[in-house]
Amino acid sequence: MTRVTIVSGLNGKTPAAVLVEIRGYRILLDLGMGPTPGELPDVAGIPAPDAIFLSHAHEDHIGGLSLRARWGHPPVYASAATWSRISFSAVPQQDRRRLAESGNGHIGPLPIITGRSGHAPGGIWLHFPHGQGLTYTGDWSLESRLIPFDYPPAAAILLTDASYGDRDECLASQQQHFLAALDRGAVVPLPAGGRAADVALFLLEKGLRPRLCPEVREDIRLQRDTADRALRPLLASLLAMQPPGTDWRSDQVILCCDASGQRGLAAELMTQPGFRFIFSSHVAPGTPAAALLGAEQATWLPWNVHPRLTQVVMLADLTAARRVVPLFVNRQQCARLEARLGGRACWQAELSF
Repeated sequence: MTRVTIVSGLNGKTPAAVLVEIRGYRILLDLGMGPTPGELPDVAGIPAPDAIFLSHAHEDHIGGLSLRARWGHPPVYASAATWSRISFSAVPQQDRRRLAESGNGHIGPLPIITGRSGHAPGGIWLHFPHGQGLTYTGDWSLESRLIPFDYPPAAAILLTDASYGDRDECLASQQQHFLAALDRGAVVPLPAGGRAADVALFLLEKGLRPRLCPEVREDIRLQRDTADRALRPLLASLLAMQPPGTDWRSDQVILCCDASGQRGLAAELMTQPGFRFIFSSHVAPGTPAAALLGAEQATWLPWNVHPRLTQVVMLADLTAARRVVPLFVNRQQCARLEARLGGRACWQAELSF
């Protein structure tokens, strides 16, 4: 018997936390915080997990790791690239377990299969071959040039990122709107360990010379070493062209952290006059980004880092999933997605098979 309890992440953009029990062994899939500032999963009613799996190092998937103490610090499994982005104060070395980005492995006694998710450096999906199969994607995307996606095997149950609901515009179309908005310079806040390298590479190839904050530079440096060989020289040139000093100007295109303007250079530049801001991530209530947009002092333009409607349906078809659980999205945003999935769409917080 396999039991799935969606602690958080169902019917809303809430922190990721899904408990899976197979043969009496319990694994918590992600343990996030946000994107609403300070929001944590309600784990009070769940049994203690034997292990924790992290799909990638974004805050809404790892920001709740402080809750691990209530269960006696169970071991935590993630890829090497994900571990490189998580501090030892969050998970000490002795509690870390490494998973391959693509291949076979084990979490505790359970055999698993992992594959690259295309969303963040080191990001992976997780497949349990037990019984009829269960796949948890975490966040995923097919549209990054730098971060590959591996297709998962067949599974009766697919717990999939569906953050965009019924949205189906392709990234190539979005990029043209993005480029047009940068003609007078702009600050583009981005998440650490995410799309920054893709955005910078696109702008470079369009003849722009984006300025990069130190956090974005470090992220690009890390991705350069694992990128396709054809792209490594371009990433190296992005780093080499960065001028010394911190003379940030409003006529420059500045890529910086973080995506909601709560910290880093984005927060600093918000306190200075004359800078235009373009946001492209989910905007949570209570963030500086939400305040600027609400006052019509900033622009929001999409840049896909999650699957579009047709891609969610395609993955459901390819995996032959009989039940598809859309995660990280409000159900009311998924009318077309539900129609395309037919009877396979599932919004239950508890499943067993």
